[in-house]
Amino acid sequence: MTIFAKIIAGEIPADIVYEDDHVVAFKDINPQTPIHILVVPRQPIVNVAEAEEDDVEAMGRVLWGAAQVARQLGLVEGGYRLVFNNGAGAGQTVFHMHCHLMAGRKLTWPPG
Repeated sequence: MTIFAKIIAGEIPADIVYEDDHVVAFKDINPQTPIHILVVPRQPIVNVAEAEEDDVEAMGRVLWGAAQVARQLGLVEGGYRLVFNNGAGAGQTVFHMHCHLMAGRKLTWPPG
């Protein structure tokens, strides 16, 4: 069981900013921007590359949840970034698919 599954199950505390029947969104404990939220599907999916066709709705719900968080936090007008790390080589450290919602400062491209 991943740390995210434990947060979803309520076994580990987290600063939850949004949740619904499909996703849980909480503050990253090691934020890389002033606003750094992780949006995690309740359905365990390792990452985008390992998703199955049955995971399509859950994957879409992650993006919907991120949009809800952005609206709730007033980020739409100023902009925000959504990031999925896919695999260890891309920086994925928790193998439960999740979206990083990042905002609160000017973000450059490409990232470092």
